[in-house]
Amino acid sequence: MTDPARTIVLWCPDWPVFAAAHELGVDPSAPIALTAGGAVFACSAAARREGVTRGLRLREAQLRCPALVVLPYDAALDARAFEPVVRRVEEAVPGVQLIRPGTLATRARGPVRYYGGEQEAAEALLATVASAGVDQARVGVADGPFAAEQAARGTRTSPVGIVAPGASASFLAPLPVRLVVEPRIATLLKRLGVATLGEFAALPEADVRRRFGAAGAFAHDLASGREATRVTARTPPPEFAVEQEFEPPLDRVDQLAFAVRVRAEEFIDRMRAVRLVCTAIRVELDDERGGHVSREWLHPRWFTAADVIDRIRWQLQGTGDATTGLASPVVRVRVVPERVDSTGNHEEGLWGGGPDERVHHGLTRVQSMLGHDAVVTPAIGGGRLLADRQVLVPWGDRAPDRVEAPWPGSLPALAPASVFRERPPVTLVDAAGATVAIDERGAVTATPAAFAPAGGAPRAVQAWAGPWPVVERWWDAEHARRVHRFQIVDADGCAWLLVRDADGWQAEARYD
Repeated sequence: MTDPARTIVLWCPDWPVFAAAHELGVDPSAPIALTAGGAVFACSAAARREGVTRGLRLREAQLRCPALVVLPYDAALDARAFEPVVRRVEEAVPGVQLIRPGTLATRARGPVRYYGGEQEAAEALLATVASAGVDQARVGVADGPFAAEQAARGTRTSPVGIVAPGASASFLAPLPVRLVVEPRIATLLKRLGVATLGEFAALPEADVRRRFGAAGAFAHDLASGREATRVTARTPPPEFAVEQEFEPPLDRVDQLAFAVRVRAEEFIDRMRAVRLVCTAIRVELDDERGGHVSREWLHPRWFTAADVIDRIRWQLQGTGDATTGLASPVVRVRVVPERVDSTGNHEEGLWGGGPDERVHHGLTRVQSMLGHDAVVTPAIGGGRLLADRQVLVPWGDRAPDRVEAPWPGSLPALAPASVFRERPPVTLVDAAGATVAIDERGAVTATPAAFAPAGGAPRAVQAWAGPWPVVERWWDAEHARRVHRFQIVDADGCAWLLVRDADGWQAEARYD
């Protein structure tokens, strides 16, 4: 009989890289680095061969590997991409525990008794995940989840690593101690001459607990092969995602939108049955050429079946119309809920939604008729010039995160009320009628005396301040930009923000 502590662990090497490459259509065998906070979070095997390592600054990584493909790290993408793999395994092996995206564990007793041995069970598990599109996975079998994972990670000639019953301690002994303790403690232990798990396990358990507390005692048990942790099977979440396959493939937007109508209603009904609403969805499209396109859509309230169809249509047609022909026929459409919430948090008030409800319905109807980008709301972004800070966001989408950068040369609060996206030309002259200019040292050539907006009569200048230089991309001769800001108050008491560039004076904004 199989020891109840025996555990099977499936490990997918470089899973964050694999998930990102699959999502963005990049070759996983290329040198790829996922970055977070300006440093390498994960990298592919090809990148590691060029000297790229985890934690390396991005600039240093690109210096070591000029052909490096840099992608942003997305933790949500890791989990989303691994969920179909977990579900495929659960169909073959009950009682699966998700350790992290890319790694899962299951008890060995059931699969071993069914397939006739640990090697056979491991090979069956590899075949199952290969059918889900993951062909580089490895499997480890040992007396506990930690030892089994290290067995999977340590395999070289075979995708299956099996540690004999009772041999976990000897198997783990040569591994580095940093696998079970945090870096600070690992550095301390190394200074004390304890560099491997075997040396750490040889320390008296009471002394380890006294010096490092409960966390140290737990790490000591792992190093000694005495794992108290056992596999805890997860409860599979309800499946709300729906998909529609087309045979033959469809190449017209209106045909596709009509074909997925029933699936969209099914998608909403599934969540409504358990008192949930969806506030964000992901639409995935697969075409006949093997292309994969995925996009997340938000909703200002919650999705209805008609809203889901609108998002699918907008994603398909892009800037075209409903009868637009697609570059490649679509073979599959999949709708996945990205964010759900209880219906109790979205119930209307006792007397209805009032004006907000009417505004929402009006904007949504106009957007449905004219397109996703036809109804926009303003948001504030980052930048030095005021026009750069104006961001128009389609109705229902999340406003972009503001880049909290220093932005040297940007205008401090309070900002002008009227900002001109197309800066109109203006005239600024001195008492003699000559145009006021700015010399090489950044000072005005004369005292401003009169100001005339575009198409307006000259007005006397009551007060002025500046100029202040704004320099962007000074290191790039082709895209460099240099302007000077200038503030004036005219005879009517209206304050203006002007800019001076190679084309002359222009009005950037007005303080109403």
